[in-house]
Amino acid sequence: MSIETLTSAVRNIPDFPIPGIQFKDITTLFQSPEHLKELSEILVEKYRNKGITKVVGIESRGFFMGPALAIQLGAGFVPVRKPGKLPYQVIEEAYVKEYGDDAIQIHADALSEEDVVLIHDDLLATGGTMLAAYNLIRKQGVRKIYINFLIELEELHARKLFPEEVEIDTILKFSV
Repeated sequence: MSIETLTSAVRNIPDFPIPGIQFKDITTLFQSPEHLKELSEILVEKYRNKGITKVVGIESRGFFMGPALAIQLGAGFVPVRKPGKLPYQVIEEAYVKEYGDDAIQIHADALSEEDVVLIHDDLLATGGTMLAAYNLIRKQGVRKIYINFLIELEELHARKLFPEEVEIDTILKFSV
């Protein structure tokens, strides 16, 4: 299988969730056992030797591949969620996204200074959600942070939001 095959399996949904947005639907990738296996193998190969101790998945589509990736890397999984969804003491980061203001939270004790963290989500578009997650994780003083997406909308140039030393990787790249 190839990156082109995976790319062609992503369904485009015009005007979702609002007019003018071309939504990249990744559920089509997950419906195929071959595509799902290929995605998993690509992700594991990229991060196998990075010393990842925790995979952080961002609600909700970061929960699709995040736990499976954590298992295969021998790491723990930490969810980043919308306010009010985590049961213990949290830290929060507010941010602006395409459709308005929002916030995300992580358990205050989820990470330590010894952790090497891979933050995983489905899509890098404008980058607001991931930047908020990155800031939350930095506040916990971890040793190293990697960032991964299944899809990147390259023309939006969201990589520029992050410090140069942060390794950001995507599997599939699309124009807007």
